[in-house]
Amino acid sequence: MRELTLREKIGQLIVAGLPGLDLDEQTNRLIADYKIGNIILFAHNVKDKEQVKDLCSKLQKKITEHTGHPALISIDQEGGRVTRLPKDAVNVSGAMAIASTGRPENAYAAGRITAREMRALGINFNLAPVLDINNNKKNPVINVRSYGDTAEVVTEYGLQMMRGLQEGGVLAAIKHFPGHGDTAVDSHLGLPSIDKSLEELAELELKPFQAAIDSGAEALTSAHILFPSIEKNGVPATMSRTIITDLLKNKMGYQGLVISDCLEMNAIQKFYGTAEGAVGALKAGVHLLFISHSGQLIMDAVERIEQAVESGELPIEIVDEAVEKVLFYKAKYGIVTDGELTAAEHAVNKRAAEAISLESICHVGGKLDPIQPNAADTIIIGSLPYRPDQASSQIGTELSFPVETGEALGVSYLMTDINPDEQQLNDILAKVRGYSKVVVGMYNGCDHTGQLELVHRLSRAGHQVTAIALGKPYDLEMLEGEVCGLLAFEYTKMAIQSVIRILSGATEPTGKLSLRQ
Repeated sequence: MRELTLREKIGQLIVAGLPGLDLDEQTNRLIADYKIGNIILFAHNVKDKEQVKDLCSKLQKKITEHTGHPALISIDQEGGRVTRLPKDAVNVSGAMAIASTGRPENAYAAGRITAREMRALGINFNLAPVLDINNNKKNPVINVRSYGDTAEVVTEYGLQMMRGLQEGGVLAAIKHFPGHGDTAVDSHLGLPSIDKSLEELAELELKPFQAAIDSGAEALTSAHILFPSIEKNGVPATMSRTIITDLLKNKMGYQGLVISDCLEMNAIQKFYGTAEGAVGALKAGVHLLFISHSGQLIMDAVERIEQAVESGELPIEIVDEAVEKVLFYKAKYGIVTDGELTAAEHAVNKRAAEAISLESICHVGGKLDPIQPNAADTIIIGSLPYRPDQASSQIGTELSFPVETGEALGVSYLMTDINPDEQQLNDILAKVRGYSKVVVGMYNGCDHTGQLELVHRLSRAGHQVTAIALGKPYDLEMLEGEVCGLLAFEYTKMAIQSVIRILSGATEPTGKLSLRQ
């Protein structure tokens, strides 16, 4: 490490995104001139397995050539709602769905499956599992990404996922320390604040993180959240030495890699600036800085860190300690030599993931009657998925619950808006008048209350209604009357296929909700 220039050292501490499916001029420049040593992949970088593997191979070659060290190539592959692997790979269910199977071994299996799929493509770093406790139902960004709303459930399942990833040969980052569950603001869009004392955090939010640290956690993601009762300087956890060094490292005994959440998120960029956030994070004790989208912001951050070191504002010893930590994990995980999965191995992973998904579906209230093939008395209705946050795409147009389910069962289907207004509600009620059974695919109806009103009016009009929660499970808590409820937790093809099997009567739902009732 002593042979590295200052710029080469800083480059090892940066994780960059790239704009497309292949290396571009700007990414080449960042690697060659700014010595950027790590990459994060998003959905816009992914087409299919062959393309991803080729891209990772090119990135490793280019980065090793210009920096002398392999790259950490990272991805947000939590499962369920947050997946980045291509469709011809195996994407597992999300956290809350897996916990609702009632079997922690499914979380371990999900970790091992994910690690195999990632390594076959040349990806060595997974930004998962989520150890946030979803103890705020209004949380816009965590919700079903959490295993549950108690420390016990999150710890039990989250540590199994972490272990599965690690034993599968992938570096796993637990997140978002010291806890993003009790927020009503998305840090992609704003700056959340949790006014809890350290003692209060220790009673709940910190428990899964402490258990993971005690179990050998190797990477941890900081949260862009203010904790004013703990950090008095008005900076979020990512920029807080009190939280990252004093609490996490000294008090809780964490010795692994500390990484930032993306420094382009509004919680940092809007309130502090990405370059200043990068310097602040390093001062706090963060080792690896994610600047995931803008090449200009990466260059600004590198130059600002250089200036801070040269002026004495940022001691070189802090930079050196971070570089040593990054290089240690690169030596352990950086070189991925696995070949592609065989067809048989891929098939085994796919069957296991599908079995976990099927076990996750929960029956909540009401009578569940199987839908007969080509039943003329049944119609499926629902909307496309929509997300207000930036943890995933805003509007999904590739998958339609009504179309997928209606065609599979041979029954009628009808598309609706995400939040039908009075005119649309009346139109829908008129169109379904001749159907005695109506299946409604709900997607975060607790946030889009026109969906709730639709279910209530259908039920009051005498229809036998089955409501499927394809997002937050809290939708079903808000329903009235004799409505049959199924929890699927996620608007994915695999979850919808599991729902179809249950609606058809091919199997019984066995999931048990992991949340307190």
